[in-house]
Amino acid sequence: MPATSMQDLVALCKRRGFIFQGSEIYGGLQGVYDYGPMGVELKNNLKAAWWRSMVYERDDIEGFDAAILTHRMVLQHSGHEATFVDPLVDCKNCKSRWRADHVKDNTCEKCGSKDLTEPRPFNMMFKTTVGPVADADSFAYLRPETAQGIFTNFKNVLDTTNRKLPFGIAQIGKSFRNEITPRNFIFRVRELEIMEMEYFVRPGEDEAAHEQWINTRLNWWLDQGLSRENLDFHQHPKADLSHYAKATTDIMYRFPHGLEELEGIANRSDFDLGSHSKKPEELGLVAKVLPNTDSVTKLTYRDLDSNQDIVPFVIEPAAGVDRGVLAVLCEAYTEEAVGDSTRIVLKIKPHLAPIKAAVIPLARNKPELVALAQQIKNSLQKLGLGRVLLENTGNIGKAYRRHDEIGTPLCITVDFETLEQPAATASVTVRNRDTMAQERVLVTELASYFQEFYSQT
Repeated sequence: MPATSMQDLVALCKRRGFIFQGSEIYGGLQGVYDYGPMGVELKNNLKAAWWRSMVYERDDIEGFDAAILTHRMVLQHSGHEATFVDPLVDCKNCKSRWRADHVKDNTCEKCGSKDLTEPRPFNMMFKTTVGPVADADSFAYLRPETAQGIFTNFKNVLDTTNRKLPFGIAQIGKSFRNEITPRNFIFRVRELEIMEMEYFVRPGEDEAAHEQWINTRLNWWLDQGLSRENLDFHQHPKADLSHYAKATTDIMYRFPHGLEELEGIANRSDFDLGSHSKKPEELGLVAKVLPNTDSVTKLTYRDLDSNQDIVPFVIEPAAGVDRGVLAVLCEAYTEEAVGDSTRIVLKIKPHLAPIKAAVIPLARNKPELVALAQQIKNSLQKLGLGRVLLENTGNIGKAYRRHDEIGTPLCITVDFETLEQPAATASVTVRNRDTMAQERVLVTELASYFQEFYSQT
């Protein structure tokens, strides 16, 4: 069964080095988290799986990496300065602040008072000063999403790759949102990472492409180990759509705190490319940030069939990396009875596992065992399938439990029998994480065993 308690996940993540509170030694920074040795491996593996499926395994998508610092005019034209807001309320009793649509029964979550202010708009974008002088015209934003860097570079990518519609541009990167009330561990944070792809299609082909991407993205999450019964869809009513959206469907996951958005697949129509091709006065913007900052680039596509310039429509699958990590951890978290005790095991899909195999010498005070274990570890590491760890703790039982909890699919024990056998017939014990079954495998065949295991999973 997946984890039903966020407290259990938080405890495991702290105990086993997945995720720590940001700036913890100074009391922590709310909504900011650091990824530890196991967490960064899991996170990188999830991103690599996404990149592989989006860019390497397709012939119609290019990769991209835009800057985090964003010119103010970009976010004026995109509508973020005017609309990227959440409703903010203050508790008049304890002075705490809350996001209005998260407040239940008009009651302060901290003190229980119902004496709250009327909601007012709060823009969630982070500002920063650019250059040596801080004044009204010398600031930029930390991007609130990765999409705008793709849109403003649409023409650059198109001209340098000679892509034909339909095609996509994929990106993984940090975004920053000054959330009023970060909550639920890494689900809602102020510094987040997004896996986002903009798929450009001809007008009129957008609705079919939207449906196709909804199904594609659902199947990808299933491949990452999430169960279908914990996944659902939410189609946004027209009244709740973002300012840029023609339609949006969210893939929802049943987290311990409830059914929440894991990934959104939006039909952004031609809003973004169209907006960035217009002058400020055409969009009703009056603020001029700096002289000569109007865009002169028309973000259009030359349709050779009609010999006309068209503004493509865009389908955008966008998933939070942190929410993906949380969903994978939640789904994988398992408590099992083993004899008279209970073991905690993360049944993570092997391609996402932080450690692909642990090589464990049976005794830490036997140099011959440790040297052979090191040799085996090095040979498996060179196969390039992910991190292989030498676990030289000297306690095989504790080593197994540790690697169960961090989701290591295979533990390889080098014992005294390994040393006593001739090199040609020397064998080690390989333990499977999920079944706990053990088998002897020849050292000479270990590399092929390792590769075959990962090719099948």
